[in-house]
Amino acid sequence: MKESLAVIENPNRFVNHSQVKNIISDIQYQDNSIVSKVVIKKPSGNVTVFAFDKDEALSPHSAPFDALVQVLDGTAEIMIDKNFYELNSGDIIIMPAGIVHGVKAKEKFKMLLTMLKSE
Repeated sequence: MKESLAVIENPNRFVNHSQVKNIISDIQYQDNSIVSKVVIKKPSGNVTVFAFDKDEALSPHSAPFDALVQVLDGTAEIMIDKNFYELNSGDIIIMPAGIVHGVKAKEKFKMLLTMLKSE
C-alpha cells in the first residue's frame, strides 16, 4: 500500500512541503512591476521566483553571499562588476558575494534566484 503525505498549507510560502508547483506558470507578470514570491527561506539561504515586466530592473547593489540566477522565461541583462551578460531561458549565472550586480528585463522575463549564505 502506498503511503500518502498530507500537504500542509502555509500562506507565507509560495510552495508548501510535498507540493508540486510549476513556478513558471504560477507566477504572473504585472504591468510596470516586478513580482516576487519566496519559495523557501532558511538560515542557509533563500530561493525566490521573480517575474519582471519589460524594462523593469533591480538597481545595482551587492549582497554578502553568492546568488545563482536561473532564467526561466524571456531575456535578462545581468550586470556584475560593470560587465554585462545577456541571459535567455535556461541560462544561469552566479553573482559573487560582495560584488556589485544588477538585473534588467530586456523583455518580460522570469528568474529563480538562489541565495547561498556562507558560514
